[in-house]
Amino acid sequence: MKHLMLIPNNVDTWNALSASETEAITREHASLQQELRASGEFVEAHELGEEAKFVRNDGSTCTVTDGPFTETKEIVAGYYIIDCADMARAVEIAGKLGEARLWPIEVRRIDP
Repeated sequence: MKHLMLIPNNVDTWNALSASETEAITREHASLQQELRASGEFVEAHELGEEAKFVRNDGSTCTVTDGPFTETKEIVAGYYIIDCADMARAVEIAGKLGEARLWPIEVRRIDP
């Protein structure tokens, strides 16, 4: 069963971390990805770029605006897609992310 883990980032919180703290989180990602590859649960994971667009269609016109802006305090910074037994296992995996110590990780089942 596939699950999506959305990793938020609060810019102020992240910028307040020391270099050793951010390096530790990076190492934790590498370790977790290695663990998930070994167990066959890893599908993909990516950091998201800063540029984003909002697209809205009212039925006749498609409007595109920039966002979120750098002044935005919270953004979606990255994601994992994992293929594991159930939501309980997905939650267990999400708890291993270093960011889970800083803010909540959103976990959702991907419906087939």
